[in-house]
Amino acid sequence: MEETEQPAGGLHFIGKKDELIEAKRSFRTVDGRDILIIHHQGVFYAMDCYCYHAGGTLENGDIEEINGKLCIICPKHKYKISLCEGEGLYRGRNPQEEPPVYRWYSKGVKQRTHTVTETNGEIFVKMSSQPGWIDSDYYQGEKGKIERAKAEAEKDETLMMDEENL
Repeated sequence: MEETEQPAGGLHFIGKKDELIEAKRSFRTVDGRDILIIHHQGVFYAMDCYCYHAGGTLENGDIEEINGKLCIICPKHKYKISLCEGEGLYRGRNPQEEPPVYRWYSKGVKQRTHTVTETNGEIFVKMSSQPGWIDSDYYQGEKGKIERAKAEAEKDETLMMDEENL
C-alpha cells in the first residue's frame, strides 16, 4: 500500500460474538491491514494492531481509563491510545503556569480505528475511511513491515544472548 493510499471497503466478517467476547483480544488481517479486535466492558473496539510510535503490537497492552477515556497502553514504550478515536495522550505540564501542574494532553489521532457492528451474533468491521495520513498507517505499509521484522529479530537476538549469559 502506498503511503498516500487509504484503506477502503465494506463490512468484513470478523467472528462470532461469543467467541470474540471469550477471547477478549483477537488479531485479524482485513483488506491487507493487521487489526486488533478488543472486547472490553461489554463494548467491541477495532484498531490497527501496531502502535503508531514504533510498531510494537498492542495485543497485550493494558487498558486503563485516562482523563475520562478508555486507553490501551502499548507494552513496548507505554504510549497511551484511546480505544474510540485512536487519540494519543500524554501527561505534561505547562512551565508557564504557576505552579506547573501535570495534566493530560492530546497529540491528536495517531492510531487508525475501525467501526465494529454486530448482526445476529456475528461481528463485522468496517475499515476506517478517515482521509489523510494517520501515524499507524506507516506500520501497515512495506517499510513499516520491514522495520517491525528488524526490531523482532533484534529482540530475539538479545533474548538468546541473555539466555547464554545465565
